[in-house]
Amino acid sequence: MERFGDDVLGLILKWVENPNDRKSFSEVCKQWSRVEGLHRLSLRVFEPNLLPNFLPRFPNLVSLESSIVITNAHIKFIAKTCPNIEVLNLNYKETHDGFDDIPDLDDVDGYGICEIAIGCPNLAELYLRRRCQVGNFGVISLVNLARNLTSLDLGRCNRIADESLKAIGNANSLQVLNLRGCWLITDRGLAFLASGSVSRSLRKLVIAECDRITDFGVLHLREMCCLEELNVADCGAKVTDTGGVAIAAIQTLKRLNLQWLINISDATLVALAQNCLNLVAVDLTGCESVTGDGIRALANHESLESLVLASCHNLNGDDLQHMVLGCRTLRYIVLDIRLRTWIPMTMQDNISKLCQLEWK
Repeated sequence: MERFGDDVLGLILKWVENPNDRKSFSEVCKQWSRVEGLHRLSLRVFEPNLLPNFLPRFPNLVSLESSIVITNAHIKFIAKTCPNIEVLNLNYKETHDGFDDIPDLDDVDGYGICEIAIGCPNLAELYLRRRCQVGNFGVISLVNLARNLTSLDLGRCNRIADESLKAIGNANSLQVLNLRGCWLITDRGLAFLASGSVSRSLRKLVIAECDRITDFGVLHLREMCCLEELNVADCGAKVTDTGGVAIAAIQTLKRLNLQWLINISDATLVALAQNCLNLVAVDLTGCESVTGDGIRALANHESLESLVLASCHNLNGDDLQHMVLGCRTLRYIVLDIRLRTWIPMTMQDNISKLCQLEWK
């Protein structure tokens, strides 16, 4: 039997999608192992110290992921070996015991971020959640070097401050930005985002748990002309209806999370109902100042599909039934479980017939 050439093996490999089958393919012989490596597009790294042993077999990687401690030297080697990387997911591992497992001082920092930005010119998505050594220097360098960046996750990178947002504000292609838990960010940082070129490209912004933000900072978000998803959950008592009404001026919004903003009330809901005609999902968990008047304002909304009202106590069955009957697009609603005994079963049944009802 004539030996297959690399081109034929490559065509065969395109039909092999199961990871276990690809592994079996690579174990047939040295040629098949080499061809499989050349056609591998994604890889998850569990032991960064072994990168020199196996990474050179995969020079055409487009996506790489690692959720454990990874050093600047590792990142430099990745950038040199796999220059075609477009997606680098370094989100640090999540814990389940309620305590933060913080990576040690050897973990990647700004110098490592510079290496990947220089070595991988096609970098489009970078995820750095909980990489605590990454600060302003790394972000500023990244934005200046990675011109094709569309998605950046800096969640819980607690060294990120307004200087980083000033640089991000000048990005031209960024569409997704996660700043959850970056507690050093202030209203000044949001002003940088809103006044820069990123305001014309950003579609998703997460600033949850940034508790130095106030209404004054939120007012700047009105300049975000393409924003479709906004998360300002747990930003504290200094975000009130003044900020909520400003958010409602973003007419492109489709998804909005206002969890635990205790000073958001009916005025915000009325403004959302009037101005955000594309709104699909709203999460009002813990917005205890919301009453039936605000809920009734959503009755004639023509696109709302999901509404979360957990820990909202000042509601009654009449208000909820009126809203659900009027909002024909609604598919899912969450109510506080303490209301279950106060809302008549007939009303619960009426609501359940029109949309999925969940209690929390």
